[in-house]
Amino acid sequence: MSGEDEDYVYDEDTGEWLPASELAAKRAAEGAVEVRDAVGNLLADGDQVTLIKDLEVKGAGRTLKQGTLIKSIRLTGDAQEIDCRFEGIKGLVLRAEFVRKR
Repeated sequence: MSGEDEDYVYDEDTGEWLPASELAAKRAAEGAVEVRDAVGNLLADGDQVTLIKDLEVKGAGRTLKQGTLIKSIRLTGDAQEIDCRFEGIKGLVLRAEFVRKR
């Protein structure tokens, strides 16, 4: 949707009328949280990470060892938490300070 077919929305921050899609993109960028790993690399959805230390997983009764590869992460909107999938553990959330981007 672009051009004359698009709705315009008043942006109170700038006092301008902007295309709705442009205003939505601007607000999404403002709400974006940068998530960085233990050495400062910027993380994104789908990145692969490795653990930099052994981590005991509460509720699962197991320990993930240093060097364990997590294949696909998902950002949560929190600057330090990332959702991870690992076989045998549902709902695994790791702190970004304990991982390094691969």
